[in-house]
Amino acid sequence: MRVLITGGAGMLGRKLTRGLLERGHLRGENIDAIHLVDLVEAPVDSEVCAAHVADLSRPGEAEALIALEPDVVFHLAAVVSAEAEADFDKGMAVNLDGTRALFDAIRRSPAAPRLVYASSIAVFGAPFPDPIPDDFHPTPLTSYGTQKLIGEALLADYSRRGFLDGVGIRLPTISVRPGAPNAAASSFFSGIIREPLNGLEAELPVGRGVRHPHASPRAAVGFMVHAGEMDTAPLGGRRNLTMPGVSVTVGEQIEALGRVAGPEAVALISDSPDPAVADIVAGWPPRFDTARADAFGFVADDSYDDIIRAYIDDDLPHRM
Repeated sequence: MRVLITGGAGMLGRKLTRGLLERGHLRGENIDAIHLVDLVEAPVDSEVCAAHVADLSRPGEAEALIALEPDVVFHLAAVVSAEAEADFDKGMAVNLDGTRALFDAIRRSPAAPRLVYASSIAVFGAPFPDPIPDDFHPTPLTSYGTQKLIGEALLADYSRRGFLDGVGIRLPTISVRPGAPNAAASSFFSGIIREPLNGLEAELPVGRGVRHPHASPRAAVGFMVHAGEMDTAPLGGRRNLTMPGVSVTVGEQIEALGRVAGPEAVALISDSPDPAVADIVAGWPPRFDTARADAFGFVADDSYDDIIRAYIDDDLPHRM
């Protein structure tokens, strides 16, 4: 079993790698190699892993990676939401051109590997029903969401043609993310939990009534592994699934922080309205009915309290 992970140096790429190494197998076969691809060299903690510095949008680079003959490809590489909105050309190059180059390299290869595509709930745009059903039409209101939706359409068509065996997973916002804030407009969802848990002040750029679905990095890795192993025949032509998540308001996030870490942590959060972030977030979906993903065996976190505890257990063991 050979695995290729694009975006392998990123947070989810590293956590997925760790999860696969701990399992040791995928689709009933022992994992012999994990190839980690990114614009910077990914950390390598096992002789099973190899790092590759590559830009998928450059001619020939995707072909060189697919020549490694991966059995399963996890395509996580992306420019995040706010950065894709601020730099249109960069978002198109990474999120669209790089994705198509990867898909076409697979199309031209003799194999048809399983490909797990990390999409986003940003493919949906307001106005929304509550909850949003599985058959709701995706109409993105950001460049990032548009680029992800085009990737979903390509994934479905390339699977229909037999070029690859694709599963697209629309991820909720991943929180609590470890490390420094990133350029995503959703970064504050993690920041208002992560920073107080580290004894730092956090700014909240949106109102506390904003509702949004979340999944822990631990749950996201579970989604990806399950997508890599599941029977895709029952998916038919509908290859893209909205993942389950915990839908809470920002105020409910903060209440959960208080239950887990106490009022001292909550006191470190200050309201600091940012109209640009608020405008982006206003076009994001608040809650989903994910009956289809549930039926296919995808499992979410039980509560936002559990999401906070997962961060403490996995990424902050010395603090709590």
